[in-house]
Amino acid sequence: MIADAAGRLVSAGVESPRNDAELLAAFVLGVSRGRLPLVDTFTAEQADAYRRLVRRRVDREPLQYLTGTAAFRYLELAVGPGAFVPRPETELLAGWGIDLARDLPAPVVVDLCAGPGPIALSVATELPTSTVYAVEKSPAALDWLRRNAADLAPGTHVVPGDVADPELLGDLRGRVDVLLSNPPYVPADTPVPPEVDRYDPATAVFGGQDGLDVVRPVIARAAELLRPGGALGIEHDEEHAEALPELLRADGRFDRIEGHADLTGRPRFTTARLRPDASSWQTGSS
Repeated sequence: MIADAAGRLVSAGVESPRNDAELLAAFVLGVSRGRLPLVDTFTAEQADAYRRLVRRRVDREPLQYLTGTAAFRYLELAVGPGAFVPRPETELLAGWGIDLARDLPAPVVVDLCAGPGPIALSVATELPTSTVYAVEKSPAALDWLRRNAADLAPGTHVVPGDVADPELLGDLRGRVDVLLSNPPYVPADTPVPPEVDRYDPATAVFGGQDGLDVVRPVIARAAELLRPGGALGIEHDEEHAEALPELLRADGRFDRIEGHADLTGRPRFTTARLRPDASSWQTGSS
């Protein structure tokens, strides 16, 4: 049955057919993927459930929606309709921020455009001494973020808010040690896989004509919220490898601007430091 399912997923254009077929089988059977060889067969009820899930995956419904969870670093996050499914490449940005904050005794970390919470909750669970603020605008994503925070890191501050609001987190101005963001950054009209096109919220994927409509206010908020010497990390489209550093340089308040590649070698996120001599109260462009 797994082999048949994998064949159907191949025909449907799914990128990881055998992986998805096995993970769906493990989900239905209630075992880990590694224990599948120890299971002889499905019951009739399990077989029916498996076939239904495979049909939905053939229709390119995200695997994570079918199982209800998405793995991210050391976490299992609840996800479903309205939630942007966390991607493995974002783990690199989260890891960069965690490594930086680990050297601080009680870091204050902000995650803008938090979605269901992969970055914020990774920081909160891996750095128990941190104070974490997770900001999200979408009501649907906020529901998933609140659920995950309650289950995984109840001390996380979940903040409904828009990164374009100049008053966002105003009481934290000049106090944030690390600010991380995985904003919507895909340029409009860019072809995307069916899973993204049909199921991921468009507002969590596309960032305007050039993909930078949300990135610009993220930079402005970072310049206001970070303490002098604080660190910024923003995930972006591979086409933004030059444009995003240019935005940071144009702001004038950042230095140590550096690009980082993902595991495939593609430009994936850019980091910077708020200059020690920059005024965190200076109003940036939004």
